[in-house]
This record gives sequence, structure tokens and C-alpha cells, in this order.
Amino acid sequence: MELKDKVALVTGGAKRVGRAIALELARQGAGVVVHYGRSREEARDTEEEIRALGVPCWLAQADLRKPEEIDALFEKLRDQAPRLDVLVNSAASFESKPFSEITAEDWDTTLAVNLRAPFLLTQRAAVWMRDSPRLKDESGLVVNMVDLAGVQAWCGFAHHGVSKAGLLHLTRLAARELAPAVRVNAIVPGAILPPPGMDEDSELWRQTCERVPLHRTGSPELVARTVVYLAENEFVTGAVVHLDGGERLTSVRDA
Repeated sequence: MELKDKVALVTGGAKRVGRAIALELARQGAGVVVHYGRSREEARDTEEEIRALGVPCWLAQADLRKPEEIDALFEKLRDQAPRLDVLVNSAASFESKPFSEITAEDWDTTLAVNLRAPFLLTQRAAVWMRDSPRLKDESGLVVNMVDLAGVQAWCGFAHHGVSKAGLLHLTRLAARELAPAVRVNAIVPGAILPPPGMDEDSELWRQTCERVPLHRTGSPELVARTVVYLAENEFVTGAVVHLDGGERLTSVRDA
């Protein structure tokens, strides 16, 4: 897919990895819908940077825990954006809690954001993508952002890990059911950014870097470039791209 003059929706696009993805898609010439939950100021800053690149940008606020707000998001965007070509499900909850302390509410909230929301967003995006005019053999694209907790059994992340493992399987199921109109792929980043509240110079983050076989951490820009690759290569669907420096090959981390 040639991204110039296309439109992408990036959930959680106001900051961190989502922001890097939104900016890179804009650099490739795509208009970008920046979704945010509570990060209004960061979303406005991202919008300003995207518009400075000479492409359209739309802001879309929604609480992804609530299906009705996802519906409202698409109803509003249908009146504003001319088309939809790419959906990046980047927004996520990243909660840690010992297995015995996870409540039903913790479980439901995590799966609502990390698994149900990408499902509902993909459902609605696929309809819009089918309605958008395309060249022969050109498909719409969904990219699901997973993480190593969905591949490895991390202690302290049962609800999060299950949600991300489910998102991996949803990627494969959607890739089959939505083909050929829509391609669906997943990216599994490893050590890209330290978790919120952890400094990049901390001892724990340094130990993470040492554990990675490549002995370095990645960057949000590497994730963004992988999204562009998946957009441009029309023969890739149902794929899971590990962007972890080989970390999945090492012993499992604990919380």
C-alpha cells in the first residue's frame, strides 16, 4: 500500500510508541487520526507536529473500555475523514498484580481495553476499509500491538498476559476472516521504552538491556518503521513480527 493520501487511525497515538507510529505514518504522507483517552495535551502536541508535516490530522477521544464510545468514535470520524486504510491498535493497559490478588474487576477492565476494544475497532474499521476505494490487490491494514507477556508466562501479569495472548490469536482469526479486503498483522515489541515511572538510567532497565541477546534496547521509531513495512508489503497477513532483539529466546522475566 502506498501510504501517501491514505488515512490511518492510531489508538493511543498521543504518546510513547503510539505517537511515534502516528508521526511516521504522517511522514509517509498519510493523514492520521490520533486517538487518546485522557492525554488531551499530548494529543494536541502530536496533532500540531503532524499538521506541520503537511498532512491532515484528526483528534478522537474515547474510553476504549466502553463499546458505545467506540461506536461514537467511528460515527464522528465518518463525518470528518474521507476514508480509512490503516488501523493500529496501540492503546493498552499494562497492569501488574500477583495472581492471587487479581479481582474480577481487574480482569474485566484489562481484557476490555487490551482484547475487546481491538476486536470492536477492527470490526468497525473493516467495514469502512471495504467502503474506501482501492487499487487492484490493495487491502486495508490492521496492526495489533502485542508484547512479550502474550508469548511468555510472566509472573505478576496473568490478566495482561492472557489479554495479549488472545490478541495474538485474534490477529490470526481476523486475518483469515477479513481477507482479501483487509490484512491483519501483529507486532510484538520487547524492550522499547521503560514502563511509566521507570527511568532509562535505572539499574532495572540496564539489566533488561543486558538480558536481550543483542545487548541493547529498541526504540519507538523501529516499531513505527515496522508498521510502515507491513503497510507497504501487500503479501503479508496473519504475521507476527517479533521486534525484541531476541529477548523471547531468553528465560522468562518475573514481575
